[in-house]
Amino acid sequence: MAAAGVVSGKIIYEQEGVYIHSSCGKVNDQDNLISGILRVLEKDAEVIVDWRPLDDTLDSSSILYAGKDSSSVVEWTQAPKERAHRGSEHQTSYEAEWDMVNTVSFKKKPHTNGDAPSHRNGKSKWSFLFSLADLKSIKQSKEGMGWSYLVFCLKDDVILPALHFHQGDSKVLIESLEKHVVLCESSQDNRTLLVNCQNKSLSQSFENLLDEPAYGLIQAGLLDRRKLLWAIHHWKKIKKDPYTATMVGFSKVTNYIFDSLRGSDPSTHQRPPSEMADFLSDAIPGLKINQQEEPGFEVITRIDLGERPVVQRREPVSLEEWTKSVDSEGRLLNVESMKQRIFRGGLSHSLRKQAWKFLLGYFPWDSTKEERTQLQKQKTDEYFRMKLQWKSVSEEQEKRNSRLRDYRSLIEKDVNRTDRTNKFYEGQDNPGLILLHDILMTYCMYDFDLGYIQGMSDLLSPLLYVMENEVDAFWCFASYMDQMHQNFEEQMQGMKTQLIQLSTLLRLLDSGFCSYLESQDSGYLYFCFRWLLIRFKREFSFLDILRLWEVIWTELPCKNFHLLLCCAILESEKQQIMEKHYGFNEILKHINELSMKIDVEDILCKAEAISLQMAQCKELPQAVCEILGFQNSEVTTPDSDTGEDENVGTACPTSSFPSNTLSIPAASEAKDSSAQTLASPNACRLTPA
Repeated sequence: MAAAGVVSGKIIYEQEGVYIHSSCGKVNDQDNLISGILRVLEKDAEVIVDWRPLDDTLDSSSILYAGKDSSSVVEWTQAPKERAHRGSEHQTSYEAEWDMVNTVSFKKKPHTNGDAPSHRNGKSKWSFLFSLADLKSIKQSKEGMGWSYLVFCLKDDVILPALHFHQGDSKVLIESLEKHVVLCESSQDNRTLLVNCQNKSLSQSFENLLDEPAYGLIQAGLLDRRKLLWAIHHWKKIKKDPYTATMVGFSKVTNYIFDSLRGSDPSTHQRPPSEMADFLSDAIPGLKINQQEEPGFEVITRIDLGERPVVQRREPVSLEEWTKSVDSEGRLLNVESMKQRIFRGGLSHSLRKQAWKFLLGYFPWDSTKEERTQLQKQKTDEYFRMKLQWKSVSEEQEKRNSRLRDYRSLIEKDVNRTDRTNKFYEGQDNPGLILLHDILMTYCMYDFDLGYIQGMSDLLSPLLYVMENEVDAFWCFASYMDQMHQNFEEQMQGMKTQLIQLSTLLRLLDSGFCSYLESQDSGYLYFCFRWLLIRFKREFSFLDILRLWEVIWTELPCKNFHLLLCCAILESEKQQIMEKHYGFNEILKHINELSMKIDVEDILCKAEAISLQMAQCKELPQAVCEILGFQNSEVTTPDSDTGEDENVGTACPTSSFPSNTLSIPAASEAKDSSAQTLASPNACRLTPA
């Protein structure tokens, strides 16, 4: 976000005689009609809408550029009498909320780009420009009501003043904008045009994390192939934030695919898999799932996984049990045994504050109490030195540090909507919110290259809730981010890898279900994206996520256990999805509506049972062995070219995790041409330790 003067670029629309009616009720007010020029310009693959008064004395510093990487900001000049009653400190503070100005019915955004501008002769000036990427909707005037006018509403709900077209027709502008964005009529108001209107279920699945509104359904056939390819190209350029680029770009591009390319003819409802894969690879470069085998991966065919064990959960580890496992110096006596107990039962809440520090790597497992005390002292000093770095940045410095401003803005926005229904964070002026903000700002100093990406507040919130201490919560968060870092990096390599690995595991477990998902254009498993990105944070209740995370942090019974959790959830929903013949939209809607309805203990049982079933399989493909980290067993893999079984010695592991299970025959499934699949009844039950 930066101050801008006259914007240069290719002019694709220009119209004089476009007025702002600044004081509609005052007949003799000189500022009643403000004549200006409206332009639409193209610059650096971005489309900018620019309106400014026809006044050569206009100070260009009054124009704030609403950039694509930050919330839109519009500068409204205060009338002279208003400026007289307000100090410069209020005008320049990034923390100040601006008051309503003249008759404009919205509250102005905090000013973060320097001193509020002053205008010569004290005249009231109006000017704005914004990126088309920030446009949410356009309100049109009623036909036959004099001059036509348009009202632009931006995505941060800033409503710009109405532009009255005294010369020319507003329809020409609409036609010009439609060359660059998709506009469709609102179902609630036929005078309102929505920008980039969405498939609702997909928006919910991907954009709930951003809390951006879903815009309704796009009409079938609205986009042709040329516009679709342009949309993919455009989304790749307009978002620099890796989280936003993938979460928004991926979902919107997918919407364009399904809403614009599906016609009314049922025969056109399925796109060729290779073509759909091309579209998705544009949305997330490098993501290739289920369309062709990855280099070095076996084709998984007709593998009998054997019996699915019944797994029993146990009671949580108590504080008394933990205390008995510690020697006189405060060192844990049997770390592996304790990890297994935590995996099978979790932790009692009174123990979490202590045990999570070990699970996350903040405290070494073999450390003594004295060593931990010294470490905490050292880490406390280190934390507050980093906190002081951003705390001591003056407003003048921050004006010249756009990245820090953007981090602060995004953090403030996210903190105000993170777990606000939890008593720990509810209400105004909540100290928990202040600590969330301060820890996330300090993390920007700790890892300035990554900084803050939306979704990270979801990972921090449970940690702060448990630790109830700013310093401990920060270092646990930093350790957790070491594990999750690749999810948030610009190339999102971690997300690509996990989606490919999940597809491999699910195909081994149930190739029939995978084939069904592919037949409904859902084989990319993009509906699991949110699960993986923030480790199911939005899928389970707050208390359940505490249990789930501590189990995952044990790193038992195998690598990538969270992927088996995904498989367990999908396997649980398979019957309903297939029996009710859910299509693309229904699958998205169904998966999205699972949020807060999943039984955490049941899913943990099923996922552990799957891991044990795979560990006992003697023909496990090498690719699956590598994903789950199994070792030290000879397996046989079928030949992928001839379709005949061929014994191939492969170093593929069985799990060393001790089994506390009961074996039962797996329910038989119909065989298809690609694999045998296995399932088991709901055999999970909670038993005391």
